[in-house]
Amino acid sequence: MKERPIVSEQEMERQRAFMQSVRERPERPRSYHIVSMGCQMNERDSESVAGMLQAMGMRPEPVRERADLILYNTCCVRENAENKALGNVIWLKELKKDKPELMICVGGCMTQERGMAAAMKAKYPFIDLIYGTHNLYRLPEYIYRVLTERRPVVEVLDIDGEVVEGMPEARRNRFNAFVNIMYGCDNFCTYCIVPYVRGRERSRQPEAVLEECRRLRDEGAQEIMLLGQNVNSYRGGGAAFAELLYRVDGLGIPRIRFMTSHPKDLSDELIAAYGELKHLMPQLHLPVQSGSDEILARMNRCYTREHYLDLVKRLRAVVPEIGLTSDIIVGFPGETLEQFEETMRLVREVRFDAAYTFIYSPRKGTRAAEYPDDTPYEVKSERIQRLIELQQSISLEVLQAQVGRRERVLVEAVSTRDEGSVGGKTPRGHMVNFPGDASLIGRFIDLEITSAGRNTLRGRQIKTEE
Repeated sequence: MKERPIVSEQEMERQRAFMQSVRERPERPRSYHIVSMGCQMNERDSESVAGMLQAMGMRPEPVRERADLILYNTCCVRENAENKALGNVIWLKELKKDKPELMICVGGCMTQERGMAAAMKAKYPFIDLIYGTHNLYRLPEYIYRVLTERRPVVEVLDIDGEVVEGMPEARRNRFNAFVNIMYGCDNFCTYCIVPYVRGRERSRQPEAVLEECRRLRDEGAQEIMLLGQNVNSYRGGGAAFAELLYRVDGLGIPRIRFMTSHPKDLSDELIAAYGELKHLMPQLHLPVQSGSDEILARMNRCYTREHYLDLVKRLRAVVPEIGLTSDIIVGFPGETLEQFEETMRLVREVRFDAAYTFIYSPRKGTRAAEYPDDTPYEVKSERIQRLIELQQSISLEVLQAQVGRRERVLVEAVSTRDEGSVGGKTPRGHMVNFPGDASLIGRFIDLEITSAGRNTLRGRQIKTEE
């Protein structure tokens, strides 16, 4: 991985000056609402956006229609995510007719797609600001320009990106935190748009990551999630990901998780870390995408079915009850019925705790978008339904096997579906709902698992000896 430049402190100071300039303008927006789409990386970016907006004197507004500034942090990994974002933007046109002072901003992966920003500018002239993934840190400058120039600003940089340190942030909570350790991807899977919109791989320096984790620990973080498009290819300052994990583990934060991992980069050292690190949770998201060697080769995944199954075997030899989750694509161009059945057999063999399943979505600019595809959509729909039903049955069996166990959960939120309950995750990553109120959020609670549903567990609090 090539070392990428860090945005200079002088540039960050320049952006802080723009924050202050916006804050001093009487016509600036007083409130904001962020719509964050897609992955955890986007959620973490939205925390930085919120921090900058608050530094510019704006307060969060939970009701979108009441906000003075609405910002969409978009995703484009699948076509439906892109369509959803564009549909929401069109809706804002009507809102702006009634509220002409409303500032509309659109950023993220979708706007970074080649040609997308120009197309949006032409089709949606009511958008005030369009920016990409590589220049998020310049948001204060762009908002200042919108206010002073009184015309739309479109700025999308066609570069691989830099490492940015020192951006303001407004964390979603203080006990459960995302920490970016790297950005971009060098894998160029033939179906994936990420390298084109997030840039090439670039890692933060280990000390920068550790300093952020120390600060989060001191502010009360009970769990951190280390983030990257491919975390186990991290090479900050020459350090491998497993080495970084050992150093983070030494900080004493109670729980450490990470995502997302690529099977080709899952090292012996990382597997061993699951048996040695006190705070690393027994959970791993390890996308397989297909159970067919032919399809994996056409996807440019750089591993085989046998290699993936060997990784699972070795992981379970270290942590027998590790919670494994995955991503699976159905209907990749040229997929035969037998190749799909190979995927089904792999799912039966591995028995994932959960899997995120998708019908292949062609993304313009990727190699797979040019592949011939003669499988009818109805066939793809039937196949994914079979896969979903299989995985749901396995997930239910995995959850049912937890009934009667004692688990410690970190309470995350009040349940929206189960009145009078709160929810939290076990070390393995299973969500458990149990009777309680908001006063428990951020605390570790010992539970007995009493029942299992299709996606969640239920439990009851148990007393533990001091």
